[in-house]
Amino acid sequence: MSSIGRVFDRGSSSIYPLLERTGGIRPIARARSRLALTLGEREEISRGLVAKQSLRSIACSLHRAPSTISREVRRNGGSKHYRAARSDAKAWDRAHRPKPCKLAGNDYLCRMISTKLHRKWSPQQIAGWLMREHPDEEDKRISHETIYRSLFIQTRGVLKKELQAYLRAARSIRRSRHATLKRSGLGTFNDAVSIRERPVEVEDRAVPGH
Repeated sequence: MSSIGRVFDRGSSSIYPLLERTGGIRPIARARSRLALTLGEREEISRGLVAKQSLRSIACSLHRAPSTISREVRRNGGSKHYRAARSDAKAWDRAHRPKPCKLAGNDYLCRMISTKLHRKWSPQQIAGWLMREHPDEEDKRISHETIYRSLFIQTRGVLKKELQAYLRAARSIRRSRHATLKRSGLGTFNDAVSIRERPVEVEDRAVPGH
């Protein structure tokens, strides 16, 4: 966080609240559904309304169902007040919603994960155990990444924040495995000997090389 703060000329204390919102996990980039109306289609609707075309004829030219065009126009001001850019922006805002977590409402998974975490099991071990115990029951299996996300993204409201204390690596937000060089062995000495273990005879510096 300190290195991120230096890039923006900000202190690490101002970076932490931003990362804490998503538990230190990069949010998934939003994308429009391939079935949703595009801005170009909405512009065609707007031009068709100005030209006094019927909704059915507009739908036919766009190869869309008439009900789709009717709902689009009705929810965005009607024929007289419909504007393509404004309607597209409102549709993008309406589509913003959190995806339901697989743990939500699944009491069995929540109970098992909580029990195993109290026993100091890692999320990888829990996910592997569930896979072996329930090979043919999809609703009773879950990935270790979903467990981590449910622990660190508290807005999901599934696993209690106190369970983070049972993770082997104690931290308040999730960190990337690339966040430190130490995990890959870089920046460390192999078979390092502490300077505290140097022999006594080197203190007087009498022998060249000491």
